[in-house]
Amino acid sequence: MTSINKEVFPMTEKRFSLRIDEELLSKFAYIAESNARSTNGELQTIIKNHIAQFEKEHGKINLE
Repeated sequence: MTSINKEVFPMTEKRFSLRIDEELLSKFAYIAESNARSTNGELQTIIKNHIAQFEKEHGKINLE
């Protein structure tokens, strides 16, 4: 299970649907498994890393 920094990502989890090509999802699941993660955990890790990179380049995103 992926550990997420709770200061950056408070545990107020939201659900959303994602339309995705079956082959793309299968390949994504393969990658997630190779990283010992669920597809959800893998996606959260990718999103977290993407946000961190964006904020490094553009400054912290203030949602308040």
